[in-house]
Amino acid sequence: MEVAAKEKLDFKAASERLKGVVNRTPLIYNNGLSLKYNCEIYLKREDLQIVRSYKLRGAYNMISSLSEDQLKRGVVCASAGNHAQGFAFSCNKLGIKGVIFMPEITPNQKVKQTEMFGNGHIEIVLTGDTFDDCLHEALAYTAANAMTFIPPFDDYRIIEGQGTVGVEILEDQPNPDFVIVPGGGGGIAAGVGNYIKQMNPEIKIIGVEPEGAPSMFEALKAGEPVTLPEINRFIDGAAVKRIGQVTYSLCKDILDDMLLIPEGKVCSTILKLYNEDAIVVEPAGALTVAALDLYKDQIKGKKVVCIISGGNNDIDRMQEIKERSLLYERLKHYFIIRFPQRPGALKAFVNHVLGPHDDITRFEFIKKTERERGPALVGIELKSADDYPALLQRMQEHRFDYIELNQDQTLFEYLV
Repeated sequence: MEVAAKEKLDFKAASERLKGVVNRTPLIYNNGLSLKYNCEIYLKREDLQIVRSYKLRGAYNMISSLSEDQLKRGVVCASAGNHAQGFAFSCNKLGIKGVIFMPEITPNQKVKQTEMFGNGHIEIVLTGDTFDDCLHEALAYTAANAMTFIPPFDDYRIIEGQGTVGVEILEDQPNPDFVIVPGGGGGIAAGVGNYIKQMNPEIKIIGVEPEGAPSMFEALKAGEPVTLPEINRFIDGAAVKRIGQVTYSLCKDILDDMLLIPEGKVCSTILKLYNEDAIVVEPAGALTVAALDLYKDQIKGKKVVCIISGGNNDIDRMQEIKERSLLYERLKHYFIIRFPQRPGALKAFVNHVLGPHDDITRFEFIKKTERERGPALVGIELKSADDYPALLQRMQEHRFDYIELNQDQTLFEYLV
């Protein structure tokens, strides 16, 4: 690790700065996960933070470190998520002016939540269709008004604040064998990993990213940050096209492994945490728990800390989360089925093709002429993934022509 980087990070000072501002979130032993993986699993519950994510730590640490003149001029950020809410809370707490740039497509619920935390001390500017658009506008506004920009992750003071999560972990559990940290821009991975490695180099730091947004994974492979051409934005709290230069310079020295988790696996984990533990997490917050299956052999008999990074999950997303989970678990399948032009064909499909526990969840004819019906889009939910081969076999036996849409991404996206 670079000496200069060490000198810029004072996690104990950041912890003192944040006392009385952030919640000291609990580190909770999870009995169900511990039994499942034959080890000790502890969850660091940053979903119980004031703004329901760790992002407040970095934002407040940086803003409160500014000079009196900088505070007087005000601060700016670009975010449609947790960083905006931590920023807004900090502006209210310090009594300073803040301007937040958000994409025009930002859901109204997020705008209102951010306004609530700002409590009259912030102005929200909706601009552009993407985060990159609003970031460009935010930086231009910052320069034009001689204000200070507060980045979401790529600054030593942001990293220092996020690292206080690691300070609290070691105060509550001094000797974990593994600490699993979520990815994204790399702020919390750099902060927590840096502090823990300083205190005990033997503790393994495992980073986790969405499979559809592997920015840190690709940077480590390339030896430098790279810009991904496209990313899957579903796990929005951890989906960035390019990690920071500062976060990369720290993470490359402290991450012992970097795992990629399918978005569907994350959705299954969200549902399990809710159904089994009554824990509401956002997609990025479930990443570390979703990673346990990939490390089940390595963690047997060990002490493992998973950082639950946030709980800002919009209830409107739950149907999509369930759908993605079912698809990942191979319990839901979509077909284009051309029904034979014979009387009773649909009845035969229901009575003889569907298994006793199979359900039709969607049925619509794609097109229809005056003389005959065209093929139908059919969604079928299974009780067990093992029932799928038998379903296909019965369709063939009863002469139903079909296309498996789950196997054709282009058709799936177009029709489903």
